[in-house]
Amino acid sequence: MSDRNELSTLLDDAFTTFDRVIKEHHYEPTVHESGIVKFAGRGVVLVDGLPGVKSEEMLIFPGNIYGMVFNLDPEEVGVVMLSKSDDLKAGSTVTRTGKVMDVPVGEALLGRVVDPTARPLDSGGQVNTLERKPIEREAPAIMDREPVTVPLQTGLKVVDALVPIGRGQRELILGDRQTGKTAIALDTIINQKDKNVVCVYCAIGQRSSSVAKLIEDLHRHEAMEYTIVVSTSGEDPPGMKFIAPYSATSMAEYFMEKGRDVLIVYDDLTNHAIAYRELSLLLRRPPGREAFPGDVFYIHSRLLERSTHLRKELGGGSLTALPIVATEAQNVAAYIPTNIISITDGQIYLSPDLFQKGVLPAVDVGKSVSRVGGKTQLPVYRSVAGNLRLSYSQFEELEKFARFSTRLDEQTRKTLERGRRVREVLKQDQYNPFTVSEQIAVLLSVTEGVFDDLPVEKIEEAELAIRSAITKQLSSVSEKIHTGNKLCDEDKKAIVEAARAVIPEEKS
Repeated sequence: MSDRNELSTLLDDAFTTFDRVIKEHHYEPTVHESGIVKFAGRGVVLVDGLPGVKSEEMLIFPGNIYGMVFNLDPEEVGVVMLSKSDDLKAGSTVTRTGKVMDVPVGEALLGRVVDPTARPLDSGGQVNTLERKPIEREAPAIMDREPVTVPLQTGLKVVDALVPIGRGQRELILGDRQTGKTAIALDTIINQKDKNVVCVYCAIGQRSSSVAKLIEDLHRHEAMEYTIVVSTSGEDPPGMKFIAPYSATSMAEYFMEKGRDVLIVYDDLTNHAIAYRELSLLLRRPPGREAFPGDVFYIHSRLLERSTHLRKELGGGSLTALPIVATEAQNVAAYIPTNIISITDGQIYLSPDLFQKGVLPAVDVGKSVSRVGGKTQLPVYRSVAGNLRLSYSQFEELEKFARFSTRLDEQTRKTLERGRRVREVLKQDQYNPFTVSEQIAVLLSVTEGVFDDLPVEKIEEAELAIRSAITKQLSSVSEKIHTGNKLCDEDKKAIVEAARAVIPEEKS
């Protein structure tokens, strides 16, 4: 009897020790559950078996092919494939991994081009990181967030002055194809140089040639060193396009939780919604409006809600999102654009009409809005360009009516001439970001009438002279602007006088 009691005690001790070791080292029991492929289609697979499988769990197929659990039906499991699965046949064995879909995160990803599973697409070799994070994570709770208070400068006059963006904001960029949406996002990334902002560019179903050109531009402007590019092309399986923005966000959140400011660009969420619709229809989910499933709103809301400004106790980092959406025939009221407009904190609308007229960036000021960024904007913008949006909108309306009249009174003529010069000033070449002080000097010059007697075609030349003057001759005023201080009347007067002194001599 005593031998039996001793054996029982030894077994109890052994089990207690085993449990303690498991908890201390976070060991997980190996999953040996397997199933059979019932149907293999384009990018999706139906599997029989796997009674204990979980949603979004990774499964492994013959040939080291991976898939992610998407549907959990009573009779079968719907799986989306994360690599080409043309050779996969019905009857193949599939095995559980016991892990949800996750992605490597860390400093090693900076400067790299990877796919949504962090496989390298450049010549930099394997990505070596020590940490992984699930691609689907809960958004920070309301009490874990702080108000958006710091501006994110894009370097574009029309955006920073009229549609400002704050760090931690979600600002939608939308417009028809080929209107310059990616160009605005690219200029914003380039402008973050030396501003301690990590950038993540997520290409969803884009042409490989377009992404290659963008990467080349980032290298040329020395922006790649603080940027991660997550890329999927049109030839990739729809499952890869679907997980791409979630993977990119997890990579970005690593830096946000370390207290860094991060900018993420989703280019574009229209392709993301289409990939989700394709997967859903292949797995026979009920179609709704425009054949999208009923939960298409949720795939974007749970993604964009992860962008925020964290409390100082949680690191104080921020994640700013610039989702891009393509419209068709300027139809902003389509299903996907309206969904994302309702999720984001404002939108920058690009007009094809302005684009065709050569007004670049083709931002339609009347249809663009920033619901949060105005509170983050530097005080100097409000004092210099506070009424610019209203006066510019009035000019555009007045210009339409003036086309039908040959006789204009003097005041109307002056308003139209000033408006044309404002529009010319708001034009800006790509890859040519303006510092805050340069923007203020140029905007102040146009609002104070410095350009009124100057021919419109000479304004670009005058801008260059004014930018040089504010940097070299008024360095103290420039420093005051960059530190966020308000300009006194003497400072404004000095800027206007310097502008008048350097503009070209030729008058209209």
